[in-house]
Amino acid sequence: MLHITSREHPLVKQLAKLQKSARFRKQSKLAVLDGIHLIQSCLSAGNFPQTLAVSEIGQHHAEIAGLLENCSAQDKTQIIWMTDRVFQKISPVQSPIGILACIAIPDTACPDAPFYQNCCVLLESIQDPGNLGTILRSAASAGVSHVYLSTDCADAWSPKTLRAAMGAHFILKIYTDCNLTEIAALFQGQVIGTSPAAAKPLYQFDFTKPTAFVFGNEGAGLSDTIRQSVTDMTSIPMSGGVESLNAAIAASICLYEKVRQDYVRAVEKNSENPIGTKKQSSV
Repeated sequence: MLHITSREHPLVKQLAKLQKSARFRKQSKLAVLDGIHLIQSCLSAGNFPQTLAVSEIGQHHAEIAGLLENCSAQDKTQIIWMTDRVFQKISPVQSPIGILACIAIPDTACPDAPFYQNCCVLLESIQDPGNLGTILRSAASAGVSHVYLSTDCADAWSPKTLRAAMGAHFILKIYTDCNLTEIAALFQGQVIGTSPAAAKPLYQFDFTKPTAFVFGNEGAGLSDTIRQSVTDMTSIPMSGGVESLNAAIAASICLYEKVRQDYVRAVEKNSENPIGTKKQSSV
């Protein structure tokens, strides 16, 4: 077990740089999880951090002690003790709980052949890490398993995105640096773009079909290129003079309309063929 008392230690510098630099995260294929909840989500998905850094204050926290015991039992994680002063340098928040984890970013490659999914999400040029994280959280909650990000999206593994997603990263498969036009062409189902100006409202679509939702930049919306690649465009009905919704809220509304339609279809199907009943023979 390593004890670090200097802010100039190489591991301290590495963890601090991972917090600040998207380029360094991409090059090293490493990211930092801050706090108990994110680390618990990581462990619950069967992933063990490469490193756990714990402060002096953190050593006396009961939940942190449980995380350390779990990781120590597997012997897959390097545990580092740090003084509170050193830990403050690597923490992304002003009042840290006292534990950070360094994890390997999953290696995912965008599809290069036709694929089928009940529902997936394509994100074009989402700039705000908070919006991106919230969309990921809503997608995971709505049962989506795959999310595809364009090259110019905010960093999916930044501290702000991770905090907003609240563990969704360990439920979803997140594909970055994707050509969304190619993804849309390979998807075996309807590809629905979103725009406040679209003539066809959300509630006129049949989302019980395999559906890929495409959400665009907070200000500019979808590019002309991706608009030409979608099956159709939809809008969310609004009143009261509101021109548009926050990107993350709009995505959540669309995803949960699909959840609602899938639920209604399942209920109707079960009512037609209740469990334990047999179809009567016509003979």
